[in-house]
Amino acid sequence: MNNFVTDDRDADPNVGISLEESQRDLNFISFGNQETVDGNHCSCKSQIKNLRELAKLFEVSLKLTVPDEPNVEPLIEPAKFGDYQCNNAMGLWSIIKGKGTQFKGPPAVGQALIKNLPSSEMVESCSIAGPGFVNVVLSAKWIAKSIENMLIDGIDTWAPTLSVKRAVVDFSSPNIAKEMHVGHLRSTIIGDTLARMLEYSKVEVLRRNHVGDWGTQFGMLIEFLFEKFPDTDSVTETAIGDLQMFYKKSKLRFDLDPEFKEKAQQAVVRLQGGDPVYRKAWAKICEISRNEFAKVYQRLRVELEEKGESFYNPYIANVIEELSSKGLVEENEGARVIFVEGFNIPLMVVKSNGGFNYASTDLTALWYRLNEEKAEWIIYLTDLGQQQHFHMFFKAARKAGWLPDDDKTYPRVNHVGFGLVLGADNKRFRTRANEVVRLVDLLDEAKDRSKAALIERGMDKEWTPEELDQTAEAVDTVYADLKTNRLTGYTFSFDQMLNDKGDTAVYLLYAHARICSIIRKSGKDIDELKKTGKIALDHAAERALGLHLLQFAETVEEACTTLLPNVLCKYLYYLSEEFTKFYSNCQVNGSAEETSRLLLCEATAIVMRKCFYLLGITPVYKL
Repeated sequence: MNNFVTDDRDADPNVGISLEESQRDLNFISFGNQETVDGNHCSCKSQIKNLRELAKLFEVSLKLTVPDEPNVEPLIEPAKFGDYQCNNAMGLWSIIKGKGTQFKGPPAVGQALIKNLPSSEMVESCSIAGPGFVNVVLSAKWIAKSIENMLIDGIDTWAPTLSVKRAVVDFSSPNIAKEMHVGHLRSTIIGDTLARMLEYSKVEVLRRNHVGDWGTQFGMLIEFLFEKFPDTDSVTETAIGDLQMFYKKSKLRFDLDPEFKEKAQQAVVRLQGGDPVYRKAWAKICEISRNEFAKVYQRLRVELEEKGESFYNPYIANVIEELSSKGLVEENEGARVIFVEGFNIPLMVVKSNGGFNYASTDLTALWYRLNEEKAEWIIYLTDLGQQQHFHMFFKAARKAGWLPDDDKTYPRVNHVGFGLVLGADNKRFRTRANEVVRLVDLLDEAKDRSKAALIERGMDKEWTPEELDQTAEAVDTVYADLKTNRLTGYTFSFDQMLNDKGDTAVYLLYAHARICSIIRKSGKDIDELKKTGKIALDHAAERALGLHLLQFAETVEEACTTLLPNVLCKYLYYLSEEFTKFYSNCQVNGSAEETSRLLLCEATAIVMRKCFYLLGITPVYKL
């Protein structure tokens, strides 16, 4: 048997699907798909202090208010007309109104919930709004004390704790011998951010790079390599040059030269049969390609562990045998397939020529992650065009008993899809020659434009060349992508990315640098102030900033459980807005409240830096 893996898992929404297909997949997710967590919270349990403590208080109140309804869970969420609100009154009323209750409607239930709420230093006041919502205002002193504790104990004390202990995040996934392009940008940075947020939330994350390194294209590449470099020991990155061009030339030979094509096909057999000469050539190509990927990952500050298609190849036959023994694999037109309910076409797991494919490898990787790596949550980052494939193989895994029928029970899997990167013409982002934009070229241009913008502002006269270069590298393409809901495409614009006004990385970096400048100009030892100073939130702008700081942990949890990094981006932008309102209304240096307000500045800077870290952005301390 020739164990060929020939399907191409190249995470490239700009190549693989059209705008219409992307929108169709988006509609599918938005209205019919319950297998992803897009827009839905998963069953992770948090340990977020303010929400947890409020829930405990209302749990006591609910038992006192409706003792005959013991299984009612407190429904607490952030409020528009308060800090938080309890939403139980209307639901309770619908349950008890036909049971001879003393209450006359939802508002009365809400009043009783307030009356029966235990006293707490956390709660300043409660009130009824609308048809029974219980609005809760937190104590300003309690908020201030919580921030003081964070300044002393560190921002990690505010991290949520999710119930899942180990997760796999499968992201980036370029193909060997093909250069990374703009289509890989979204998978790489969204995946990295999700991994960072889960790690911060005390989850052990296995960062997996499922590279395409085991398919028929390698026969083509190896034979072309032999032609150009008979002595493969002498092959270097410099000798090969542009690996993408090397791939294109070998593909052209494969398409036009029947003799070369036959040699390439035989080379695949030898490679996957273990021929040491061919394995050595394959390893050389992989090494050169891997070194190019590493340069991009270093610039993006992304860490991954590679476990490509070739890693799982030795396990595929046994996995297919296991599925067959369960009666799931059937013969169909010479191929071996799994029929999945709800799909018109079967999931092919062995091709008619005996070769394995994309589905074979993905099923095997899932089996390995569940059984060998003991992962509880496995998250896949690819473009929306691959949505159907993931739904099919997830259902096949449930049919095999690998996953529970309830897709919100662990172990669980999720496909995190994303839309297209668009150009100014609202079409797929490409070069003027209508070619895919190389990712390294995109990063180079972003840095060059950022540096030029800084020089235009006169920063080259104030900073060293090293500082200028580091800052230009920090103002990158990451935030522009992450702030957009990943389910939609977004228009890439260098001009917008470098704008210092509005919701941009430059604006946020500037806001952080300004806070650092305020603290520096005070001349005070901020670490000493943390030990001795106190925070007072007497002004409305101080209190609003303090409350927003306190909501950092619940925002991280929401971003984790919905798998939507833009939730954290929105929080970060609003944090900078709240700080601007605070600074505009409350003098810091030289004021009677200087110590308190400097501590608020420091707390804001700490939370901003943690947001930057989770989003993969390098903070700037002066701008």
